Formats: sequence, structure tokens, C-alpha cells
Amino acid sequence: MYTLIIFLIILSILVIAHEFGHFFTARKAGMRVFEFGLGFPPRAFGFYKDPKTKKWIFVKGRGKSSLKETIGGDGAMEEYPDTLYSVNWLPLGGFVKIKGENGENPDDKDSFGYHKPWKRFVVVVAGVTMNVILAGVLLGFGFMIGLPMDISEFKDSQAIVGQSEVVIQEVSKDSPANKAGIEFGDKVISINGEKMVNTEKLVNYVREKGGVEMEIKVLRANKEMTFKAIPSILEKHDDNVLRLGIISADIATVRFPWYISLYKGFEAAFFGFINIFTLFIVVIKNLIMGKGLAYDVSGPVGIATIIGQSARLGINYLINTAAMLSLTLAVINILPIPALDGGRAFFILIEGITRRVIPIKYEQLAHTIGFALLMLLVLVVTVQDVFKLVR
Repeated sequence: MYTLIIFLIILSILVIAHEFGHFFTARKAGMRVFEFGLGFPPRAFGFYKDPKTKKWIFVKGRGKSSLKETIGGDGAMEEYPDTLYSVNWLPLGGFVKIKGENGENPDDKDSFGYHKPWKRFVVVVAGVTMNVILAGVLLGFGFMIGLPMDISEFKDSQAIVGQSEVVIQEVSKDSPANKAGIEFGDKVISINGEKMVNTEKLVNYVREKGGVEMEIKVLRANKEMTFKAIPSILEKHDDNVLRLGIISADIATVRFPWYISLYKGFEAAFFGFINIFTLFIVVIKNLIMGKGLAYDVSGPVGIATIIGQSARLGINYLINTAAMLSLTLAVINILPIPALDGGRAFFILIEGITRRVIPIKYEQLAHTIGFALLMLLVLVVTVQDVFKLVR
């Protein structure tokens, strides 16, 4: 229950920040916003401010809300005299319904379709921008209290607090480490009784000792655990080097003075966005080339587990995880996939370049199919996460 509550809080913050970007820029551009929703329909409840009485009105039930309308199948409909702020039953994201977002009422000045392509593009990508800004703010606050980060190439030694630890960042599927039970976040203490003071020593030790069984002692959630694994040659590498199948980093707490921490937070958010985007491109390229996924993919259940583990490690770990999730959400949404912000922005770019409006029925069909495929992917990954938990 604790993990679920923390997960829902973090998810809500990320979604509200993202959708607020769309909401704010749409209102600034003069567009009418029908609904600001947390989660996807059917609707549970909502509230709006009556423009005549200036009182907040509570509404309950589905109303005219539908999943098909929300994802782009039909035009957004006006239900109330002002923006409805709603909570919906499908907790996998959020949405902002803007008048004319699917091409209807193009002659109304408060319609999305009335405005020039560049204004619509700004509104569409504003959610991604807000997620990057949120990550910058979180990291900036984190740097005030101290954040765990990779210091292998960190130049400001005065900002490092305490000793560094060798922490597992990735574990390859079907690798010796994966089969032994080693997981992301494990802190490597020693191998065969020899203390691992940094990643360089760990890598050199594994390569020098060859294919002998290794007893790996790690620290997981403040509990020492021991695993046994034999390094082997991994198929995804073209050399004959023996590996455990892990990527580790030298992690230490980094803290900056309050007057530069926010700047450092936004700097870290920018480079974090670039790194995550690059990783996604590599993953997509490998899938297209038939190489499959090199690492496990987590859905809502897996992400909730990671958030729960981070919360138990401390507020600084939780802040770091929330910031990385915000950046990941930004990267996913900017990809040109129908039903996501990147897909909608792609159609607007085509219109701006060709000076021709793409028929609404084709765009709606693309968004509907894209959303259905995304939901199917979420379902498959969620089932996979559940099986991991029960194994």
C-alpha cells in the first residue's frame, strides 16, 4: 500500500505538470479549454467554477466524457460553462481537451484549429517542456540536500559528500549477473572477498580472473546479500571478453550551495534528457534491426516498484527517481508516435511545411490506432512485471 500511494503521488505530479503545460499555453494563445483531466475516461468526478455565480460546482459521473473522444476519435464537446477539472478511472496519464483540437470549428477564434501551425505546435510540445522544467526543479532542490550521482567524470570534488560506492546501473537480460539474481541498484561490496573500491577495479578484476565462479557480495536495501556467477562471453558484444553483464557506476552524494543548485539542476536535466533520448533511439534502432531489447522494459507495476525502492532508500533517491521519470515521460511524448504529443506535433509540422491540412479522418485514425497499440504494450509489460513479482 505504501508503494502504491507513493507511486500515485509521483505519477499525479508528473501528469499535472505535463498537462498544465498544454493548459497554460492554450489559454495564453486564446484557445478554449473544455477539460483538464487526471487519468483517462470514464470520468469519476470533477469540478468547475461557474462564471456567473463565481462558485465552484462539483459534478459526479461520466457525463459526456468518453475514451474515444479524449484520444482523438471525436471532437471535444462543451459540457460546462468553464473548464472542468476532472479525475478519471483509468490512471495511466492525463489530458487537456481543447476546443477544435481535432479540426472542428476552424473559424472560431477560440478554437485550436483556428490558430497558425506554430502556435498549435507550441501548445502541443508545452507538456514535454514542463516535464523537463519539473525535472530541473526537482534536481535543483535535490542538489541542495544532496543527490546520489555518478562521479566518475565529476570535476567539482568539493561538492562530493562522503565516499563513493560501486552501484549497479543496468543488468543485461540472460547474462550471468541476471541469472544469479543481481539487480539494478545493488551496491557491490566485494568479489571473492576483495573489496571493490570503484568501477574500474571491478571491470579489471572480472577480466583478469576469467571464467571462474565469482562470489559477489552486494548491499541491497541495507541488507548484505551474496550471489555466485561465472563471467561469460555475451552475444551482444563482438569481442571475446568475459563479462558478468552489468554496467556499474561510482555513486556518491553531491551537494551544491543553494545559490547555484537550481542552475545545476537544470543543467543536469538538459543533459539527462539528451542521454535518455539517445538511449531510446538506440533501443528503437535495435528493434527495427531485429536485435530485440538488451534490457528489461518496465510498465506501471515495475515503475511503482522502483519508486517504492527509492522511497525506502531516502528522499534524495526518490527525488532523483522522480526527476528521471519526468525526463523519460518527456522523451516518450516527444517521439513521433500517433496519440502522443510527438505524433500530433509531427502532423502539424507536415502541415506547416506542405501548406496543406491533412484530412482530419486520417489523423484521427492514426491517433486511435496508436493509442490502442500503446495500451496493448502497457498491458503486455504490466503482465510481465507481475510475473516478475510472483516468481
